[in-house]
Amino acid sequence: MIVFHVAIETGDDYVAKRAPHREAHLQRLMALRARGVVIGGGPSPDGRRVDVFYRVDQPDDLRRLVEEDPYFTGGAWPRYTSRSFAQFLEPWEMPPLVTDGSRPAMVVEGVTADVEMASFALIEARGAGRMAFGGFFPGGETLAVMRGDDPVKAMDELRASGFWPEDTLRARPLLHVL
Repeated sequence: MIVFHVAIETGDDYVAKRAPHREAHLQRLMALRARGVVIGGGPSPDGRRVDVFYRVDQPDDLRRLVEEDPYFTGGAWPRYTSRSFAQFLEPWEMPPLVTDGSRPAMVVEGVTADVEMASFALIEARGAGRMAFGGFFPGGETLAVMRGDDPVKAMDELRASGFWPEDTLRARPLLHVL
């Protein structure tokens, strides 16, 4: 299985364009999650970006999954990019669907020179309940969905391990919907 991060740019008037498709979109994502295809994701608080994490058998499956989504066919998601993880740490739990913004998270990204050792830091963060899931792209690029709404605290989790140079770390908010 291959895990992909899909970064979606939302269209102008995103909220209006998604409204007629929202129920079908959420039902579809929950059905895909029940089959183990969708791992999690959600929008940024400003609605300009969405991050969704998919698990597929073949890379070609991803395009269909994204482009058949009601938000994509309805014009709310006009553009996306994807990249596959070289190593991924699965979530230990699949939280319930939350659409009211009450489960904030931070997407922390950075680059490590030592993926093997850095993976222990992510495993520890996940075990302590501070990371939902995350992993490494080729070249040591890291993406971790950290629980909470404080970007400094989220980056400090990785910074404290010493495996990510401070100048590579950045954090951005995510509403962890599923």
